[in-house]
Amino acid sequence: MTDGNGAPPPDAQPQLNVLVQYTKDLSFENPNAPRSLGPQQQQPAINIQINVGANAVADQDYEVTLSVEGKAEIGDMLLFNFELSYAGVFRIQNVPAENLHPVVMIECPRLLFPFAREIIATAVRDGGFPPLLLDPVDFVGLYRQNLENQAAQEQQRPS
Repeated sequence: MTDGNGAPPPDAQPQLNVLVQYTKDLSFENPNAPRSLGPQQQQPAINIQINVGANAVADQDYEVTLSVEGKAEIGDMLLFNFELSYAGVFRIQNVPAENLHPVVMIECPRLLFPFAREIIATAVRDGGFPPLLLDPVDFVGLYRQNLENQAAQEQQRPS
């Protein structure tokens, strides 16, 4: 329900509800086992990449996918790598249109992250390594970075 110009009525409170969460895809590889599981002389280099994607699935429902990829290497030996796509469907109501995109791309992945973090830690531990506990993610910073990248790409396109 709106007041005629697209804004929610003044007494309607914004709502963000998680309808469902699920693992869309999970892959863990330990290609050099058992050699990679022995004592190592140095700490591995760990590289993590995080992306967020979203699409509308109904009028007020959005599927948000948090994609996390990572690998650990020592020199040229890959210890392990993983890919996780963890998603949720969120119902978002009474949020002004200008705030909808940030809510979907910041708040929704923020709610998904602790669950994805636990899945990754468990997969790495079950692969024979100490659990990999990812640091908290600044989804506001990630959102801003993606907006800046999009703006830069649009400026580079020929008119």
